[in-house]
Amino acid sequence: MIGIIIAIFLIAGFFCSSFFVYRITFFSKNTVPQDIYAIPPGKQYEAVADMMRKQVEDLEKRAYEQVFIQSHDGLRLAARYYHESFDAPLIIHFHGYRGCAVRDFSACSEMVLKEGYNALVVDQRGHGLSQGHTITFGIKERFDCKAWTEYAVSRFGPDVNIVLSGVSMGAATILMASDLKLPSNVCCIIADCPFSSPEKIIRKVCKMGKLPDRLLYPFVVMSALLFGKFRLWESSAVKAVENTKLPVLLIHGEADWFVPCDMSKEIYSHCNSDKRIVTVPLAGHGISYHTDTVRYEKEVCRFIKQYIH
Repeated sequence: MIGIIIAIFLIAGFFCSSFFVYRITFFSKNTVPQDIYAIPPGKQYEAVADMMRKQVEDLEKRAYEQVFIQSHDGLRLAARYYHESFDAPLIIHFHGYRGCAVRDFSACSEMVLKEGYNALVVDQRGHGLSQGHTITFGIKERFDCKAWTEYAVSRFGPDVNIVLSGVSMGAATILMASDLKLPSNVCCIIADCPFSSPEKIIRKVCKMGKLPDRLLYPFVVMSALLFGKFRLWESSAVKAVENTKLPVLLIHGEADWFVPCDMSKEIYSHCNSDKRIVTVPLAGHGISYHTDTVRYEKEVCRFIKQYIH
């Protein structure tokens, strides 16, 4: 009897621990409206905070159309469509983990829109106006990416040129989607500070918090499986780019303390398609554009023009 009671307590403890880990790692309250002017905490953002808020303010002055689609698993997904000109390439942009679509896109929005490109700025599942309460680190989001490319073709026609763009988890998302059967309209990928795999970034965050990643990671995997209904090991940016045929531009700040620059270098080494990597000295996480705007715009614009039809 005592053995049974102990077993029950151990099982209950395991499930409670897994649920706690799920809430911390994957659960999103998804409350709207978001504060689009909120700047991530940390010293690396203090120097560019005013610039970031001004970019958000400028983007908010532009007209846009709110659009919605349905995900493969029944969620309503949202995005803003910014129209500049007919028959222009379309940039589909994906934001980062617990990020904000408008804020994360605003950095390079002026560059994209002044080139005459149209933009579809996506609220990832569990964020903004998109439904869902589970963030899956790109595992399910990669299929949302595919759905948005299919929406673009159905709306703008078979000749539309599509460029996939993302930052942080959004960059990992589009890289994970790169080995799916995407429309042939997708010309290239621009991935800014992606993580190489969900496992590596989660272990990295554990170590940053001085937590035992070897002990905690099994709970993370089980929490994703039990409460998030997804397999954390199912895909990664590194695995996907081994099979993609899409050209990939990787951009990463050399002073990124959150997602190390080495992760982009690892992705680059595994990528078997046309590829280019640009590292930006002194740039922190997701602020390569703010650190060296001239070089960033030059590299991105040149890359896009090289691959659009």
